[in-house]
Amino acid sequence: MYKNIEKQTCLRLKDLVDYQEGQVVSKTLVQNEHVSMTIFSFDKGEEISTHAAGGDAMVTVLDGTGRFTVGGEVFILKEGETLIMPKDVPHAVFGEERFKMQLIVSF
Repeated sequence: MYKNIEKQTCLRLKDLVDYQEGQVVSKTLVQNEHVSMTIFSFDKGEEISTHAAGGDAMVTVLDGTGRFTVGGEVFILKEGETLIMPKDVPHAVFGEERFKMQLIVSF
């Protein structure tokens, strides 16, 4: 089920992806018909434009600060904070500063 990740070892999720200048970097850890789990890093000013997901999406910021726009409402999340973005509601993600997040989508 899990891929691209060591098993039976203590991990820091934010260490699974590095920052890259001018980039959004992602590493998928789980992808199946029920759930998707991905770790992202965003350079400052980088974004994922408005889109909708086919399941509820939970994001947890692992490092830095990100801006999430969900259904037109803006949320600024810092390390350790979590937000649920409901299925089929348009949302976007922007790097207020360099930041990393965990994304889990449940279908």
